[in-house]
Amino acid sequence: MLKIFVGFVIFAALAMFVIFKGGNSLDMGGEKHGDEAIHAPSEAASGAASATTTDASAAK
Repeated sequence: MLKIFVGFVIFAALAMFVIFKGGNSLDMGGEKHGDEAIHAPSEAASGAASATTTDASAAK
C-alpha cells in the first residue's frame, strides 16, 4: 500500500511540474473541431496573399 501511495505522489508531482512548465500555452481542451480549430498555416497563407495584393496595389 505504501508503494502505491509513493508512486502516486511521484506521478502527481511530475504531472504538476509539466503543467506548470507549460504555462499559458498548455491546452487541456482535447481535440478541436469546426470553428474552434486553429490552423496556423492558413494565417500565414492569408498574410502572404495580402502582402502580394499590397505590392500589386503599390505598383499601379
